[in-house]
Amino acid sequence: MKSLANEFFRTMEDGARKHQAAHPDAYELLATGIKDEQDVARQIEIVEQMIARNVQAIVLAPADSRALVAVAQRAIAAGIVVVNIDNRFDAAVLAERKVVIPFVGPDNRKGARLVGEAIARRLGRGDPIAIIEGAPNAFNGTQRRLGFEDAAHAAGLRIVRSQTAQWEAARANQVVSAIVSEHPEVKAVLCANDSMALGAIAALKAAGRSGQVLVGGFDNISAVQQLVRDGQIVATADQHGDQLAVYGIEHALQMARDKTARPADRETPVDLITAQTLR
Repeated sequence: MKSLANEFFRTMEDGARKHQAAHPDAYELLATGIKDEQDVARQIEIVEQMIARNVQAIVLAPADSRALVAVAQRAIAAGIVVVNIDNRFDAAVLAERKVVIPFVGPDNRKGARLVGEAIARRLGRGDPIAIIEGAPNAFNGTQRRLGFEDAAHAAGLRIVRSQTAQWEAARANQVVSAIVSEHPEVKAVLCANDSMALGAIAALKAAGRSGQVLVGGFDNISAVQQLVRDGQIVATADQHGDQLAVYGIEHALQMARDKTARPADRETPVDLITAQTLR
């Protein structure tokens, strides 16, 4: 997994452990992650350790859509089934290396567009908004930014700033603080994950702007659900983190059983979450 400091990945791990406990004879689970989203070298090292341990399958949520392809290819060359979850590998790098790795996960662009549309319904044409992006080296971060942009352009909203906060709450706090200072007219902040949405909420509170600026997120972690109910966060997207690893594990088990099957992608659900859906 990626950063275990993010509740989303702890939820993912809990879901995987529950699945393994329900299927103890099917597989042994080794679940691990990295300390933060920037620790790409450590994630590569973990995959190399799994290759050395001769595991039969690796289900990988890569912190970097490009940098993890080479080590994943080495795993495949060692006879290990590799399934990519959460953050899709870069298609150009896969093509360049002539490797096929199935992706199991949601359409992040579609999920972000749903959140953006929920925000847009409460704004008018020409209203200024900001986008807080995920890591630029992550495919899902790029897709969520594009989904927010799709919704903004369709509604005629004006994007005054689009900037990364590297998935982190503390950095989002800093970025949003700077944005509302520079652009006090901003009406909404769309965040590519809920951790950054929490950072945005803190920044708006410190600036005396609570309730004046709409906030959107992505992931539906438990830490934001009361904020959604209270209206402090207008909407988030649920990609069912507790099931995402399970989908990947089941896909890997099927591939391990049928070595002749061509690796195929699997799109998983993503749903809009608002105060109405949480009631």
